[in-house]
Amino acid sequence: MKIGLISDTHGLMREAALTALRGSDLIIHAGDVGSPAVLDALRALAAVVAVRGNIDRQSWAASLPVTTIAQAGPARIYVLHNLHDLDFNPAEAGFHLVVSGHSHQPGRTDLGGVIYINPGSAGPRRFKLPVTVVRLNTGSEPWKVKFVEVG
Repeated sequence: MKIGLISDTHGLMREAALTALRGSDLIIHAGDVGSPAVLDALRALAAVVAVRGNIDRQSWAASLPVTTIAQAGPARIYVLHNLHDLDFNPAEAGFHLVVSGHSHQPGRTDLGGVIYINPGSAGPRRFKLPVTVVRLNTGSEPWKVKFVEVG
């Protein structure tokens, strides 16, 4: 299964990000969406799972959960915006992946049998951080995680 990971769009849906996520079976947005138009654009590509970030305070965002769980093929995924809000052991709870955003810093950490992924920010450039999304392929072991620069 091909999963697209995106975060911190802050209302900006880059065409390059849409191109990078095209072909995904599922897209996960890890918060700070910024506009319902961002989710509409992603839904035109694939099913979308999204959580609310700290900037998502408008009425349209009230329906977004603060955390959620996604099942993508063999992968059980816990999604939240700020990793510092994680208050349980994902490995003990049976999760394979934790997807978060907030820091705008793309990264992957493997810890205790769980892959922690922050796709970085796909929205307006912040400082000198790259503008990225992630392509995750769970079709073969080990799962392939590819960071794609989109800005």
